Amino acid sequence: MRFTRRLAFAATAAAALCLGTVIPAAANTAPDADDIPTYQEFEASTFRDVDGAYVVNGDEIIANKGQLRDFYEQLLGPVTLNDGLIVNTVNNVDDRWSDAQVSNLTYCVSTAFGARHADVVNAMESGAALWESASSKIDFVYVGSADGNCTTRNRSVLFSVEPVQTTQYIARAFFPSSPERQQNVLIDDSIWTPGSSWTPTNVLGHELGHVLGFRHEHTRPEAGTCFEDNNWRPLTPYDSSSIMHYPQCNGSSDDLSMTGVDVAGVVALYGN
Repeated sequence: MRFTRRLAFAATAAAALCLGTVIPAAANTAPDADDIPTYQEFEASTFRDVDGAYVVNGDEIIANKGQLRDFYEQLLGPVTLNDGLIVNTVNNVDDRWSDAQVSNLTYCVSTAFGARHADVVNAMESGAALWESASSKIDFVYVGSADGNCTTRNRSVLFSVEPVQTTQYIARAFFPSSPERQQNVLIDDSIWTPGSSWTPTNVLGHELGHVLGFRHEHTRPEAGTCFEDNNWRPLTPYDSSSIMHYPQCNGSSDDLSMTGVDVAGVVALYGN
């Protein structure tokens, strides 16, 4: 089985966390030739963020054009179905932090958030606590003294948390393998939408899941839609309620809460 409408999905799903809309990828069907965009069409339609990163799969980043071309070629390749949280892989190696680094994931929160600065600090701490409570080896460390110069160029912290104005997503993060210049969490004002079932804590918990190396759960074949790629390794059986599963991709939870299966996946990757 080869590519169906997955390339179109990967490019256009950048609005997923912001708008709550995802163009589902058709499952297990043969494509029409007209459905497959050229690389040039795919590259032109893929959102490029303020730091130059390409945003795919809703809130995941591709560092540069060379890696985007590799991503495109992988999406054209055959699909391998995997049986029963999942970790990102790079060249078939788990994309994870070392034991020393995962216990010292330092970050700052930009003062450019203005009146929302304290709200972001609190939401980051509560989102981080979801993962820290799952494994005592994980420690996100807030370095408030770096807030006044909170960018990816500040080497006193591992990553920065910065505001962004976009209609492409609510928040965006990075993987352990991402280049240092793109190791940031970007947050749009839409995270404060009144009445949303997606609390800032859970949205940032989802993004910090990416920071730890975890992929979207809905890329598994069991979800039946929203396929992204096969660059991942299963840590647990499929969990439709996972904090890493978009509700609009056949998820069974509408609030991005962390589950017991998520906790088991964290322990499987980092220990407890």
